[in-house]
Amino acid sequence: MTASPVISATGLFTPPESISNEELVESYNAYAKLHNERHTDSIAAGEVEALEESSTGFIEKASGIKSRYVMAKEPVLDPEIMAPRWDDRGNDELSMMAEIGVKAARQALERAGRKPEDVDAVLCAASNMQRPYPAIAIEIQNALGIDGFAFDMNVACSSATFGIQTAADYIRSGNAKSVLVVSPEITSGHLNWRDRDSHFIFGDVATAVLVEAKDIAPQGHWDILGTKLKTVFSNNIRNNGGFLNRAHPDTRDAPDKLFVQEGRKVFKEVVPMVSAMILEEADKLGIDPHGLRRLWLHQANAGMNRLIAQRVLGHEASDDESPTVLDTYANTSSAGSIIAFHKHNDDLAAGDTALICSFGAGYSVGSVFIRKT
Repeated sequence: MTASPVISATGLFTPPESISNEELVESYNAYAKLHNERHTDSIAAGEVEALEESSTGFIEKASGIKSRYVMAKEPVLDPEIMAPRWDDRGNDELSMMAEIGVKAARQALERAGRKPEDVDAVLCAASNMQRPYPAIAIEIQNALGIDGFAFDMNVACSSATFGIQTAADYIRSGNAKSVLVVSPEITSGHLNWRDRDSHFIFGDVATAVLVEAKDIAPQGHWDILGTKLKTVFSNNIRNNGGFLNRAHPDTRDAPDKLFVQEGRKVFKEVVPMVSAMILEEADKLGIDPHGLRRLWLHQANAGMNRLIAQRVLGHEASDDESPTVLDTYANTSSAGSIIAFHKHNDDLAAGDTALICSFGAGYSVGSVFIRKT
């Protein structure tokens, strides 16, 4: 008999340091002033473009973000650096990604009443891996003391939902009974903090989702009713950074080696694609989308979420129907929808049907329809 997959518990690690919009704007504007002063003659000659200052009003109108958590606050705010900095760790030390992933995973295990030996597999599903190999997932597996298998997977901002479907498939096939999907996202490392149009977007965090067979799940779990994944190639969100760039050291610091996007094109193309996929899958599963109790959407842009929720629910969504963590966490890539789910699900009643959905670079879209038991 095929096992039914469920979500047993989630875990969350939040960095201790946070950067407000006010702090960020002060730092960026100091950098812009220095840049303009240092290039006065070139700017006057039309050889270099003068930098425009940022503002909290601009940031909140463009994104809905008010602050973000980071792993290294001081160097990000230093106008001479404006990038995260931390000491290198030896090969015998836990990597930063593994460290925060382990913290989130342990919380998920504790909330489910599980021990590491109960888990069969670990998937590290994230958009910004700090090294090619050995896999961060295997490092997390080792640190937790899990006997089984582990691997990394990257589908950008949809990595966590793609990981949940992958874990659910392992449950259904009988290859595992308990799978941890861990998403440690240190997005501050790939953000160009000197770009006015995007310097405010990302924050750091780690989440974990424990996907298990229903027959071993704790009470109050979430039945996974169905999942749907979709990818469509696009250059509108891109990062050309990677270890192969070392062959061309003169281009390592080029803007396209960090996060770049065509924001308006992304908005125009992703919103209808995500909305249509959700509605089509709901129809396939026999779920009335207007009856969904809650939408935990990808936390990238308040305007996108507002429009997607309206198209799915058939009306303007309330904060209760589509809660946000974007204002305090900013865009945390694949972890965003999981943070929203982690923080805003305790009040739902048995029988409530809801949706976890992420979308981003690729393009990629992942949806997980769930029901509270």
